[in-house]
Amino acid sequence: MSDYRIQGATGEWEVVIGLEVHAQVTSNAKLFSGASTAFGAEPNSQVSLVDAAMPGMLPVPNRECIRQAVRTGMAIEAEINQWSRFDRKNYFYADLPQGYQISQLYHPLVGEGQLLIEADEKTGIPEDKIIGIERIHVEQDAGKLMHDQHPTMSYVDLNRSGVALMEIVSRPDMRSPAEAGAYVRKLRSILRYVGSCDGNMEEGSMRADVNVSVRKPGEELGTRTETKNVNSVRFVMQVIEYEANRQVDVLESGGTVDQETRLFDVATGTTRTMRSKEDAHDYRYFPDPDLLPLVLEDDFLDECRASLPELPDAKRTRYESELGLTPYNARELTAEVETFARFETLLTATAEATGKDEKTVATQVANWALSVAPGVIKSLGDDANVEHATAERQAAILAMQDKGEISGGQAKEIFEIVLKEGREPAEIAETEGLKQVSDTGAIEAAIDDILAKNEDKVEQYKGGKDKLFGFFVGQTMKAMKGKANPAVVNQILKDKLG
Repeated sequence: MSDYRIQGATGEWEVVIGLEVHAQVTSNAKLFSGASTAFGAEPNSQVSLVDAAMPGMLPVPNRECIRQAVRTGMAIEAEINQWSRFDRKNYFYADLPQGYQISQLYHPLVGEGQLLIEADEKTGIPEDKIIGIERIHVEQDAGKLMHDQHPTMSYVDLNRSGVALMEIVSRPDMRSPAEAGAYVRKLRSILRYVGSCDGNMEEGSMRADVNVSVRKPGEELGTRTETKNVNSVRFVMQVIEYEANRQVDVLESGGTVDQETRLFDVATGTTRTMRSKEDAHDYRYFPDPDLLPLVLEDDFLDECRASLPELPDAKRTRYESELGLTPYNARELTAEVETFARFETLLTATAEATGKDEKTVATQVANWALSVAPGVIKSLGDDANVEHATAERQAAILAMQDKGEISGGQAKEIFEIVLKEGREPAEIAETEGLKQVSDTGAIEAAIDDILAKNEDKVEQYKGGKDKLFGFFVGQTMKAMKGKANPAVVNQILKDKLG
């Protein structure tokens, strides 16, 4: 269990967190119309007659949106409801032309599921934990109000109106900002693996409503507040931190927490009241009369299930068991779609370049992909052209290192030149003199000279002062200007020193 607690004047308080994540479905068209969903278009340029709520226009469900939601449900091991229904959620706002939103309150497409967040000492999660997911329902997004385009008026952009959303509702199972952050990161990762949402929180295609309450440990749940449309993992954690402490202050000063909707102010890191929190009856939900219930056939479900990729947890387990990677490397490599894709491409290329199986080279490739290559790219800054760093070129560097032709330091130097100039690694190693000397004759001559000049230290070493071995290695590498193969140097020294 997480030991995160807020220390108040009256003792410890426990934080209870639930998240409602709105994920924009990856599809070319909207949920009930054929209008485009492309991001960044001119305002009101992607609005059909259905989206604008023109009289007599009827919604038609987009099969791809339903398919993506079902695949997402399967990825979180959720129950898929073969019969579901759309409801009208009635409210009046300038960015909602219909005067209602088509959603699913009573009979959602996806039922209960779960998501695993992994232990991470760095972020304060002491052990693995299962977070329950209550439901995923499909609904249409509203438009967007723009308040900064005119000094006295607000403009309305309906491009987003009618875009398909999955609302993924968690159980109130999280107990710390760290757990909530891990949940959002893991959920985003799964959505991106599945391909049902691009997870771009900055563009608003994934955002979270953050429900927070506090209670004394073991007591009944407290009154919760909901902070709307939080668009980064860091902000989700900040909202929880601020809101939980605010509620504790209110309760300890003799006040009561109001059930309300709040907004997060990024500039100040605080939340503020938006409106009192509505209940379901306030929206006057009723079944949408323009839409028949959704009935999913077995063949459709089989196709959805067959289309799923290997998911993060399964991939992480395979990396550990089949490739022999450490739990840390396996977790880091599977966290994001791009990371594992680059790793697997480089792993295949390196196995081919070295003539070894993937398991043999997996640790070398993982360390390169997670540490060495990013470090070199970061050190070069704007001078690095990552397009030059093809998997074949990186594999060539790793193959030379594997064969003992270059050292780790030389591998970095060659990679720097690849990034800056786009040249081939073998040519760089040859023309820039970035090759290790494995000529035993040259190395042996250098060692003989060093041992002759340091006879006193040779005697001390043979007398039991083992640490002097490092001195002889260092002197040899210095004499060879750092280009001697360390393995050859070590072997010759061991043979000569006895």
